[in-house]
Amino acid sequence: MSEPEAPPPSTGYPHIAVITGSDSGIGRATAVALAERGFDVGITFHSDEAGAKRTAEEVRSHGRATSIRRHDLADPVTAADVVDELADELGGVGVMINNAATGSRRPVLEMDYEEWRSVLTVDLDGAFVCAQRAARRMVAQGGGGRIINVTSVHEEYPRVGSSAYCAAKGGLRMLARVLALELSAYGITVNTVAPGEIATPMTGQEDQPPEPGSRPGYPLGRPGDAREVAAAIAFLADPSASYVTGATLFVDGALGLMGPQAAGALSSADWRNR
Repeated sequence: MSEPEAPPPSTGYPHIAVITGSDSGIGRATAVALAERGFDVGITFHSDEAGAKRTAEEVRSHGRATSIRRHDLADPVTAADVVDELADELGGVGVMINNAATGSRRPVLEMDYEEWRSVLTVDLDGAFVCAQRAARRMVAQGGGGRIINVTSVHEEYPRVGSSAYCAAKGGLRMLARVLALELSAYGITVNTVAPGEIATPMTGQEDQPPEPGSRPGYPLGRPGDAREVAAAIAFLADPSASYVTGATLFVDGALGLMGPQAAGALSSADWRNR
């Protein structure tokens, strides 16, 4: 007689997501994508309250509940309280998406320690405390959960003038892998989504539709759309992704594959100033 099949891992987590930095760009697109899939959504913003309200309106248009909080990751420990506030208001948390981030374009020789720390505090420390707070609630609830960190292709590939940002995103990738190991016993998966250039306010494109042919050095010839990244996040948030953990999903239009190829096509050293 054959052995009975083992039951699948528990995926009974609540369809409630908390998304940091969901007032615009990838965060807003993710909130809408998850609402379309039946999730209630906790929305956070740093300064754009109007943008957060627009996101909330879109979530409600899909018949889902939502709540908004201001979230200042310059003070990560205090900011993490927002995770608990949103979970209390919405009835739990099944998915935590660390999307909020900042950056710097200053060369190492010109950067002071305060600027270095400010980027690491928001992009890495903030994600740590929010993930920890959400994970504690998921463990207490039972039923598993999902933690998804939005990083960047720069979790893997360096960029001149972005030392703090690259260090933070690389650290966030490794944090996700450790969390994937530690939280697997509770049915919680932890992954990162690494976008390339996406047409959002963070890249100075104000959520514009990507223009075909505008990036001839990219394999797909254009920046990405925030909704393309949101689709990847939504996949990882779904119960069907229960066997994906500790992974990075690159959503970069194959930009990362161009490193050696692009280097060989350069005809000057101007890249040092870009």
